[in-house]
Amino acid sequence: MSVNAVELENVTFSFSSGHPVLRCVSLEVEPRDFLAVIGPNGGGKTTLMKIVLGLLEPDSGRVRVFGRPPAQARRHMGYVPQDTTFKRDFPIRALDAVLMGRLQGIRPFSGYSRQDREAALERMSMLGIEDLAEKKVGNLSGGQRQRVFIARALATDPDLLLLDEPAASVDPSNQESFYHLLGELNDRITIVMVTHDVGAVSSYVKTVACLNVGLASHGEGLDHGSMAEAYGCPIELLAHGVPHRLLGEKRDLEGDVD
Repeated sequence: MSVNAVELENVTFSFSSGHPVLRCVSLEVEPRDFLAVIGPNGGGKTTLMKIVLGLLEPDSGRVRVFGRPPAQARRHMGYVPQDTTFKRDFPIRALDAVLMGRLQGIRPFSGYSRQDREAALERMSMLGIEDLAEKKVGNLSGGQRQRVFIARALATDPDLLLLDEPAASVDPSNQESFYHLLGELNDRITIVMVTHDVGAVSSYVKTVACLNVGLASHGEGLDHGSMAEAYGCPIELLAHGVPHRLLGEKRDLEGDVD
């Protein structure tokens, strides 16, 4: 019997104000799933990611990653935060940033091995950024930095990749190739991604969770009712180009279902 990649059971979390950020959230993510977590700003999406990572402890409820508490499963996870901004004068090369993903298990003061450097360069090549190895991270474009930090997350050889708004700094002209890359990674890695742009990733995402403090829906498709519940207002789902399963039924301008 296979173990879920992620399992949350009745998870509730509040910051010091006492106002719940997450309330009774139960969610299962199967191995090799590609889950998009959507919802309004302040709905708890990033908090959910940090709880899965073990960076935050829930007030109540149970969290398991590959059947273990998050702290015990951390070496199986790679994480790319939403904010990867660097000062331009920060003295670190792209290769150094990727190598940081190999720190776990290194003895103090022993430095990186040849295998570590080869693994880091291989991940950079996978993302098409091997030519940036010697460039300062602070001098890279937003999209280049994002690929560097995904390479760093992959340098750990994770079984679960957690991405918080990964395309926010990627140029629109490069987003399709970026999501195609994530689709290829999903052949061997479970992916959980916070995003506001479900339409852009619809060809690659397998399931969608709609979150606003509580979980409004979780499954293979979206519907107007769960979206309206999550965002607290009427929602119209529109498809750009050919409609697909994630956007529900296509409607014409008169509101009739095709």
